[in-house]
Amino acid sequence: MYEMFEHTADLGIHVRAATLESLLVDAARGLTAVIATDPGRIEPTVEEHFAVAGADPAWLLLDWVAEVHAAFEVRRMLFRDFEVAVSESGLEATARGERYDPARHSLAHEVKAVTQHDLAVQPTADGWEARFIVDI
Repeated sequence: MYEMFEHTADLGIHVRAATLESLLVDAARGLTAVIATDPGRIEPTVEEHFAVAGADPAWLLLDWVAEVHAAFEVRRMLFRDFEVAVSESGLEATARGERYDPARHSLAHEVKAVTQHDLAVQPTADGWEARFIVDI
């Protein structure tokens, strides 16, 4: 589960999940919801694979959502479905979506960057919790 919160000229995303993998999935969904007005309209017709190296959960989250953001900025890809597997060396992920089509997708915000400001990922009694800020 993710929820957005206002943060000066930026937007924050707060994520809670039972596992680190599901936390990373919901973080990517949250970022997609910042970019696209209605992520439910994204058709999962194209599959892309991602690999992110690292062991620290906070940096892993930051680098992962930065990859999802870069896919939109560079290739205009919007993703709806995500699968993430975490190992000691990093994560491997599959994202499914489609290229941005202005006739079918409306953009909510122009995301300039995913920032390190206020970045936090920690285990909780119920699983995991994270927050990160996107510069819009």
